[in-house]
Amino acid sequence: ADSLTMIRARVAKKDPDAIDFLGDLYFHERLGLQKDMQKAIDLWTEAAELGSIGALYNIGVAYYHGEGVQENRVKAYEFYTKAAMQGHAVSRYNLGCHEGQKWNYDRAVRHLLISAKIGHKDSVEFIKKAFMGGMATKEQYAEALK
Repeated sequence: ADSLTMIRARVAKKDPDAIDFLGDLYFHERLGLQKDMQKAIDLWTEAAELGSIGALYNIGVAYYHGEGVQENRVKAYEFYTKAAMQGHAVSRYNLGCHEGQKWNYDRAVRHLLISAKIGHKDSVEFIKKAFMGGMATKEQYAEALK
């Protein structure tokens, strides 16, 4: 069977990761599917309801950029927060960047330390720059490198 058939079989069995992945395929026009943002949003919503952390992140990205939904940064950060609370590193990084943009450097560094600890390399770089700019301590930078 081809890839799309196998993915759809997993979707039919309510596999949240497969549903999230099918949403990605509609979003990125892959495996012969035409771009369909509404379908992607619907799939991501279903996947999120079934426990997909990646789908929470994808919905956050959609709201952040206004793709398939009305742009709404508040909602974007709500979805990033939900995903971050379940261990999604990029969502946690996005929250850290958001706090940094609001000049909340202490909160920003705390978010970035968490994402760094779960393997997000850009978070380590961000903390390094924050340390070099006097917005993070030497201890925080050392912790990010662990």
